[in-house]
Amino acid sequence: MTRQLGGKVAIVTGAAGGIGAAIAARLAAEGADVVIADIHADNAAGAARALAQAHGVRSLGIACDVGHEGQVQACVAETTRALGRLDIVVNNAGLMTFKALTQWTAQDWMDVLRVDLLGADFFTKQAFLHMGPDGGAIVNIASVHAVMTSANAAPYAAAKAAMVSLTRTTSIEGRERRIRANAVLPGAIDTPMLWNNPNVLAGIETIDRREVGQPEDVAAAVAFLASDDARFITGATLAVDGGRLAKL
Repeated sequence: MTRQLGGKVAIVTGAAGGIGAAIAARLAAEGADVVIADIHADNAAGAARALAQAHGVRSLGIACDVGHEGQVQACVAETTRALGRLDIVVNNAGLMTFKALTQWTAQDWMDVLRVDLLGADFFTKQAFLHMGPDGGAIVNIASVHAVMTSANAAPYAAAKAAMVSLTRTTSIEGRERRIRANAVLPGAIDTPMLWNNPNVLAGIETIDRREVGQPEDVAAAVAFLASDDARFITGATLAVDGGRLAKL
């Protein structure tokens, strides 16, 4: 495999497991030094050690609740202090909870929006402040729920739709800074988040096993969008869903 991200430094949020871990591993395999930003400090540290050993790159595990702007600032400051630069940000951390519309409280909404939307905004702001003159790439992990959704997941779907809109704005404002921004919309991906989904367990949302992808499928799309091969792609939305959205 060509290490096309050699010399780059990436932050991947929510990267101690699931899709985030696969993204971090793929970026490291492509030669990037990777920061594992995760709310669980021990998991982040362990994942970073494993990544460095497996791929021969520098890797840091940094505890970070993406919904707290101060922690995001500290994460980026530690990244640039320890690794010298910032080239790639992957906003992957996410929270999905389930209630009917009549049951959501204002706090329920804010708990989801804080992680799924504001966290991406906080890291985008820091990327604008800390990426160098050569710019960089921001990849936002949204969801097919940004386009088509199901019952009982209103804050998550709304947050992911807003994340796609944030991606477009970022691409516009990032142009002069040479910062590209794109969004990936995963469909049904083989992770505990999918199979523990109450809508799936209850049969409200049906899953065609032929449309279940692997975390590595999302990681491959992210690696492409983060690379110079995608240098003329910004403001785009890429569904990685096995055709789930294509059906009428």
